[in-house]
Amino acid sequence: MRNGSPSFGGRFDIDRKREDIQELEARIAVPGFWDDQETAQKVLKERTAMEKTVSEWDRLTRQMEDIRVLIELGSEAEDEETLAEVSALNDGLEKGVVQAEFQRMLSGPHDASSCFVSINAGAGGTESQDWAEMLLRMYLRYCERKGWRTEITDYQAGDEAGVKGVTFSVSGEFAYGYLKAEAGIHRLVRISPFDSNARRHTSFAAVFVFPEIEDDIEVKVSESELRVDTYRSSGAGGQHVNTTDSAIRITHLPTGIVVACQTERSQHLNKATAMRVLRAKLYERELQEREAKAAEISGEKKEIGWGSQIRSYVLHPYKMVKDLRTGVETGNPDAVLDGDLEQFVVAYLMGVRRNVADE
Repeated sequence: MRNGSPSFGGRFDIDRKREDIQELEARIAVPGFWDDQETAQKVLKERTAMEKTVSEWDRLTRQMEDIRVLIELGSEAEDEETLAEVSALNDGLEKGVVQAEFQRMLSGPHDASSCFVSINAGAGGTESQDWAEMLLRMYLRYCERKGWRTEITDYQAGDEAGVKGVTFSVSGEFAYGYLKAEAGIHRLVRISPFDSNARRHTSFAAVFVFPEIEDDIEVKVSESELRVDTYRSSGAGGQHVNTTDSAIRITHLPTGIVVACQTERSQHLNKATAMRVLRAKLYERELQEREAKAAEISGEKKEIGWGSQIRSYVLHPYKMVKDLRTGVETGNPDAVLDGDLEQFVVAYLMGVRRNVADE
């Protein structure tokens, strides 16, 4: 504690946030603020996020002050019951600080945005396609736990089972900030349900995560650079997938990026959704290229595209899920595949690093 304030205060730059809130309040009070509804909503959303951070900080500050007072009272009276209460409150305070620090990590330019998630099966036919569908279920369950809304925009069914590729949108607070931790190659080891000899198989699938780009961010896409194809929708989805030739596939010729949408009720809506995905992918590609150039200048090497393997899911001969970036692991893969991903996501975003080779 310093001058009556918790020593961790500098981390969160609360005084600056209070000033920013005042500036936003001044903007809101300006006549004509509501003339542009879209901009107004963005300002209100920004203010709400800042107020939430400041409110949590104030709560932690009050809790620390309460602990300080109880310590003084307990020490003077040698009251073990009071000191036990202090210990419990201190544990709660520590958890609150960790959570606040985690929220600070979600401060990237698009972390608060909704996003798109694409899952592509690797080589291996049915095995990898089934694994891709298992990952789809895992992420849909995780999003459900977080209270986010999801919608499958493109679904390419596997030859016998599973999916070759699938893209879905995720709408919710900090969806991209959390899910960006899942981008990379995911590896599964199990006894194959498709092998009559019950042999062990290793399957791979790639996960890509793209932030949904706001309209105020310019991503130049010329119609002359696009090839737009229509086709009949197919695959999973029941009544939510059309049976007319209204599905849209867009190829961005300069980059070769292909996006598709088949879940909307009209060709126009499918094209609009596909363009949203394309803009997100083009924006992410631009960011990756900039990072690659910066890494090249500094002498670092960093793979782009499919990236590298980030996590292994072993179901046989033992059960374990291990994140190869952080070393975080669990012996309960069933829970993980049912959407219990928070421990992996939080560890990655908090910058946890363990020497996996020494474990």
